[in-house]
Amino acid sequence: MHLVKKIEIIANAFELSKILAGLDKSGVHGHAVIRNVEGKGLRGTTEDLDTIMVDNVYIIAFCQPEYIKPVVENIKPLLNKFGGTCYISDVMEIRSVKCVASL
Repeated sequence: MHLVKKIEIIANAFELSKILAGLDKSGVHGHAVIRNVEGKGLRGTTEDLDTIMVDNVYIIAFCQPEYIKPVVENIKPLLNKFGGTCYISDVMEIRSVKCVASL
């Protein structure tokens, strides 16, 4: 096991490609995207026309700690401009390098 950073981003789906490009530019090349995310935040639930027409996405990615500074530099301006939230936390990764199927 070793320490890695978990990046979680909830944002407007319209900005997904820019956010993924920002992660890639930061050196974070792997991610997962969950579409049609709903929830309630500090601003409550929003049901205006913009949020009904464009869904939110949840992006999760993992990286080595040294990539976090470039991630923040690349993602923060996008979230400031278009809205969204980003959480970064410490997690432990269990990497299996010797997978052997038992038949």
